[in-house]
Amino acid sequence: MPALCATQIASWGIVYYAFPVLNPQITQATGWPAGATTAAFSLALVVSALAGIRVGRILDRSGPRTVMTAGSVLGVISLLIVAAAPNLPLFITGWMLAGLAMAATFYQPAFAALTRWWAPDHVRALTVVTLAGGLASTVFAPLTAALAEHLSWRHTYLVLAGILAAVTIPAHALALRAPWPDAPTSPAHAAAGAAKVGRSRPFLLLAAAFTLSSFAMYAVVVALVPLLLERGYTTSQAAWALGIGGAGQTFGRTLYATLARRTSATTRTTILIALGALTTAAFAAVPGPYALFIALSVAAGMVRGNLTLLQATAITDRWGTTHYGRLSGLLAAPAQTAAALSPFAGAALAVPLGGYGPLFFLLAGPPLVAALVTPWTKPADRSKPYAFAATRLTDKDD
Repeated sequence: MPALCATQIASWGIVYYAFPVLNPQITQATGWPAGATTAAFSLALVVSALAGIRVGRILDRSGPRTVMTAGSVLGVISLLIVAAAPNLPLFITGWMLAGLAMAATFYQPAFAALTRWWAPDHVRALTVVTLAGGLASTVFAPLTAALAEHLSWRHTYLVLAGILAAVTIPAHALALRAPWPDAPTSPAHAAAGAAKVGRSRPFLLLAAAFTLSSFAMYAVVVALVPLLLERGYTTSQAAWALGIGGAGQTFGRTLYATLARRTSATTRTTILIALGALTTAAFAAVPGPYALFIALSVAAGMVRGNLTLLQATAITDRWGTTHYGRLSGLLAAPAQTAAALSPFAGAALAVPLGGYGPLFFLLAGPPLVAALVTPWTKPADRSKPYAFAATRLTDKDD
């Protein structure tokens, strides 16, 4: 578990959170349009979403060591390509490779490993790793900004790639060697059960709710820096505001176990997604001062932190642990695709809307709709064959 804590901080901090900080410098130095560079980053997230389905199946069968080690190597290679890219097509190629690395190293494979190794105590394990992961932006957004003050964006990425290699490759290769437990059911029953769940109305509505929520949540993360720049703050101040949200994520995740004990899965899904809409609208409504933006960033981070654990436990709350890798891949694919498109969509919409303030008001809409959908995400009958050995994570029934 300590190894996964360290690798999640490094992977998220370097492959994901460095980009919003460096993108203004990238566009200024290269002359590439901001829409094009943001689209490259979005494409990486689309690739990650699609590859995650296949990665989930491999994890169910073989475990995380090979997948996550290979993903770490690919992540380093992709950043080296991004840093050296002489033109936009090669820059985009580097980010497409980064998308494969994300699918193999981010939360989804880590959650699959923890869920299989630690069940039925996996909520505690998930919480510990996401507590650490929440520090990714807190550590690497300010660090990236500090490096960029003294280095070009290309050299900054080279330094970050070196850190990524030093932390993640040996940790995944050496620490993830525990025997991979067998699934509770046979492969044939597993395939049939997973397919039936994936076609069920509660699963499809849950996927729709997470998709709408993710679209807004990730657009806010990438758009927060330009929102603050638009309001007159410096790049360093904007990076700190983004980074402090990671501290909020970490603190928020300490509260999730209590929330899980006191609410049903559908109730807490509704509450957390609705709070996501509220904090997004608050960024648009509040003109300042800077301290208030910091407080809002912490609050929004707390919501994001809980939403991460909510999505991590959504499958086990409703359908058990047997097909966690496959079902979580199916559940995450549309949400990650929406998250991938949201930075590009946000940048494109900010211009006709007249700035990032109106954009944040608009982004509050999708999670509000999602919150209205969540009451129908409860499985109708857990006694059916596909409700395989559900592991309860709360003291209350849905």
